Amino acid sequence: MNNKVFVSCAVTGSGDAAGKHPDLPKTPKQIATAAIEAAKAGAAIAHIHVREDDGKPSRRLELYKEVVDLVRSSDTDVILNLTTGMGGDLDIGQGDNPLDFGPMTDMANVMERIANAEQFLPEICTLDAGTLNFGDSSTITVNTPNDLRKAAKRLKEIGVKPEIEAFDLGNMWFGAQLYKEGLLSDPPMFQMCLGIPWGAPATTLAMQAMLDIMPKEGIWSGFAISRNEMPFVAQTVLLGGNPRVGLEDNLYLSRGKLATNAQLVEKAIRIVDDLGSSIMTPAETREKLKLIKHK
Repeated sequence: MNNKVFVSCAVTGSGDAAGKHPDLPKTPKQIATAAIEAAKAGAAIAHIHVREDDGKPSRRLELYKEVVDLVRSSDTDVILNLTTGMGGDLDIGQGDNPLDFGPMTDMANVMERIANAEQFLPEICTLDAGTLNFGDSSTITVNTPNDLRKAAKRLKEIGVKPEIEAFDLGNMWFGAQLYKEGLLSDPPMFQMCLGIPWGAPATTLAMQAMLDIMPKEGIWSGFAISRNEMPFVAQTVLLGGNPRVGLEDNLYLSRGKLATNAQLVEKAIRIVDDLGSSIMTPAETREKLKLIKHK
């Protein structure tokens, strides 16, 4: 059991939740405000995607800049964790030619995908550690070993810690390999992402299996989506990790009641408190993870 934990909050994500939650943060100001509110509720880390004003997922750098500037100019300390997951979606053609890619395709060079981290220097950015059937249609998320090595090498050079996103066991295995090759700085940081079709299921056994092959030096977070979000706050802490919550992963505070990010953080902290663990501040988390605060 982890007796002192940090909480991460993923405030908006890149899924289709904008049509399901009328108050999902969409504009840079709304996303920055959500990150600040989550920090005031007790989250040490805010995980950031950006969206267009209509809610469509985006990777425009000017949107990231606005969010980062707004958070950094506030009087609230929070560790920024920018996604680099956008730009790897391949929608396989459903006609005679599978190379006639569908409308969900969004493929970018790996260095373009980490450009937000390179330009705005958050303390953490995500690094999805493998290719996955992401969802239940024709789209796969593409992350090749060669591209991951290139990204990890560059992130180490600029002093941004990658959070290795493990959506299945092979992702964790390759993340451990990156560490073995010296491409991740100490301590390596991992995140177990459970319940997303068709990666690892939201089960204790899946989480334990990932933990069994994670480097012993690793510090990890974990989450499960939808109604499993809060049960896996407890499960993560019990197995020695640090929980993540937020509207990226789950829209509801309870059955039929839409949540805010701050409310989800508060509920997670109540669970952690009831387990007898304490909550780490951003400063304590920064020290534990050996993060570099660039600005």
